[in-house]
Amino acid sequence: MKKHFLSLAVIVTTLCSCEFNTSNETPAFAKALSKTSFQFAETMEESGVIYEVNIRQYSPEGTFTSFTKDIPVLKELGVKILWVMPIFPISETNRKGSLGSYYAVSDFREVNPEFGTLQDVEDMIKVAHEHGIAVVLDWVPNHTGWNHTWITKHPEWYTQNDKGEIVDPIDPATGKSWGWTDVADLNYDNQAMRDEMIADLSYWVLEHDVDGFRMDVAHKVPVPFFKRAIDSLEKIKSPLFMLAEAEQENLMANGFDMHYAWQMHHLLNEIAKEEKSVDDFWTLLAQYDQTLAQDDMNMYFVTNHDENSWAGTLGERLPDNKEILTTLTYMLPGMPLIYSGQEYDLDKRLQFFEKDSIPKEKGSYFELLKKLGELKNNRKSLHGGKTKASLIKIEASNPEILTFGREKEDDQLLFIGNFSSSLITTKIPLSGAFFNVLTGEDVAISETQAIPLKAWEFYILSPKTHLNFDTRVIPNTVNE
Repeated sequence: MKKHFLSLAVIVTTLCSCEFNTSNETPAFAKALSKTSFQFAETMEESGVIYEVNIRQYSPEGTFTSFTKDIPVLKELGVKILWVMPIFPISETNRKGSLGSYYAVSDFREVNPEFGTLQDVEDMIKVAHEHGIAVVLDWVPNHTGWNHTWITKHPEWYTQNDKGEIVDPIDPATGKSWGWTDVADLNYDNQAMRDEMIADLSYWVLEHDVDGFRMDVAHKVPVPFFKRAIDSLEKIKSPLFMLAEAEQENLMANGFDMHYAWQMHHLLNEIAKEEKSVDDFWTLLAQYDQTLAQDDMNMYFVTNHDENSWAGTLGERLPDNKEILTTLTYMLPGMPLIYSGQEYDLDKRLQFFEKDSIPKEKGSYFELLKKLGELKNNRKSLHGGKTKASLIKIEASNPEILTFGREKEDDQLLFIGNFSSSLITTKIPLSGAFFNVLTGEDVAISETQAIPLKAWEFYILSPKTHLNFDTRVIPNTVNE
């Protein structure tokens, strides 16, 4: 996606042509001048960590205010973007559980009173901006809750069966319900619905200074809608950061900055069980090299709200190797994700439709994420945005050892990891003196000397003198 950096003068002149209903709005000029001086920068894409905020479960209170107090802690973890799960009122009709799903929205312009007030949201955004952190709202464009205001006012905005009844989302492969019975499927053939959806999105950018959106089930919404919506939003504020819950290149080509690396996530789960190998990792990385444009970004993760609640905790899925697999998500070109509670080594599946809470005791995993965040923020060799650092494959003598370099300009890092449950001794074709950036120790490597690695052990090494990485480069040019 090409970003459009607009001066205030251009913003002011274009605000009047934005595609949303301004009948109840104060003048756009006054709104533009009243905003904070915070500006999302593409450097945040290069060196940032994204944090998924589950307001309900983040604290015992489950409020915006309780979360806002911890924003300085998240900054310690290298967080540059907050992705806040839906903040909107939850539909009561067909609700699942006693509190319902965040994704069954009843009004896109209101705030869930369970979490607090609109002023609390504005305070959260203000504090985040003061700490140099962008705020991205989780948006649900594919469906609404059953008592959304549109249901009775505009039933034609929804998908209907042959009896004229509004239906929940249908699996096109089977013609049957996905089981999302607490939501009603929106009809994107209706242009008026598209217009109002863009109006609601625009409201949050213009009135409340949000910095972008994470689009839920983006692969189920027509791509032309997103193209028009993002173009309209960036007439109000530019640049914005747009995340698609999909792994789909046509979305990236039409305004999105980042999408989910679902294939890598599933591969990491399989590697953790030793069902897939280092060779499979390189095969997938080569596939990304062929399919991703230079300015496309993958979001890498070992957990998120869906994975934690439905697939299992890190302890269940990655019982012996969460450290090495988490570290790998930071070492790849792209952006790593932290989910609420992950930093505190969350060891339970958070309830999705009821109140729950995460632990708040810092341990070794928190310290690992803190060090990785510092590296991501400060080392050019870990840049992962539109001007990614190179990733250089380095052959090891054992196929279960993953070794690669990251390099940009004068900065280099070397990753060596044992992706097996056995002690392995290996050699790599490099010699030199290094600094272990995680432990602070000096390390010497010789291409003639074997390196012992315990099960799932890994190193991130910074060379003391510049190395000649002379093998295949991913995802930039290939040097044979």
